[in-house]
Amino acid sequence: MKSLKISLLLVGTLGLLLLGACQKTSTSSSSTISPTTSVSPATKTASSSQPQKGGQVVESGAYHLEFVPEPGEEGTHLDLYLQKGDNHEAIPNAKVTAQVQLPDGTQKTLNLPYDAEGKHYAALFPGKASGQYQVKITADIQGEKADGRFNFTR
Repeated sequence: MKSLKISLLLVGTLGLLLLGACQKTSTSSSSTISPTTSVSPATKTASSSQPQKGGQVVESGAYHLEFVPEPGEEGTHLDLYLQKGDNHEAIPNAKVTAQVQLPDGTQKTLNLPYDAEGKHYAALFPGKASGQYQVKITADIQGEKADGRFNFTR
């Protein structure tokens, strides 16, 4: 009789420990935040929008921003495809600026004029230092703002 009580107590204790371990595992895995869900609702990384030009994509409200850096001998050519809606219609009348942080921490601001032939905004960034560059794009579309953060390595 005494061994039966000990056995039941042992089985009950092990059961509670296993139950507690299972709950702790499921709680910790559900509280993990992925990078795409930690972005603010106004500016989110597009998971359903695929890059059309091979660049980095950010959806900002109703706007689709695709950033394509292309290194060259004189610097890096910065291309921004600013589009609206599900059909990704090009927006030609925005004021677009790029604030670029160099690997050494200094910052430079560039205006990106519209290239009607390529249907995108473009500028040549003269920086040639090796390292990672952080880029903040701001587009003013008739009073509406669309922002995106990007990076590239040279």
